[in-house]
Amino acid sequence: MLTARNLECIRGEQKLFSNISFSVNPGELMFIGGPNGSGKTSLLRLLCGLSSPDDGEILWNGADIRELGGDYRGVMTYLGHLGSIKDDLTATENLRISCALTGCEISEEQAVDALERIGLAGRETLPAKVLSQGQRRRVALARLLVTPTKLWILDEPLTALDVAAVELIKGVLEHNLSNGGMIVMTTHQEIVMTATTVRHLTLS
Repeated sequence: MLTARNLECIRGEQKLFSNISFSVNPGELMFIGGPNGSGKTSLLRLLCGLSSPDDGEILWNGADIRELGGDYRGVMTYLGHLGSIKDDLTATENLRISCALTGCEISEEQAVDALERIGLAGRETLPAKVLSQGQRRRVALARLLVTPTKLWILDEPLTALDVAAVELIKGVLEHNLSNGGMIVMTTHQEIVMTATTVRHLTLS
């Protein structure tokens, strides 16, 4: 279970949010909403341990994530808004390297299979710089098909995706939830999830 208690985040002289508390249990999805500049991405970065709250604590199964360190990173997958795709690497290389950097090494065959499943058949060996924004996003999202982690923290995962791709990713998300996974995500696109417990947190 992921638990946030009385979180506060300050950037420069601006307080983005304070007294934010919630929990996410196995099988649950939490949407983080709010206007631009309200701190949605900052909250996700706190939850995945890339930055620390100015006040409050974040717990994984009752333990502070700062104390868990690598043990927490081993159960969590974070996909940022930009996707961290390298232009000069192929789709396959991008996927394999991004997985290796998070401690989940995959073979070339596994990478090619994941890319095919996510709609990039025939583009596995192309450099990322020749791919469309939607295709680059699919490369980043292919990590979700090969990661063994239960907690997914996703910043605008549906950006630049067409209708078919949104439906595909929806199925991937629902599969993780049905297997006891947990998801915290932001999105500006409408997506209706079925057979899951959905929570909403709106930052102002």
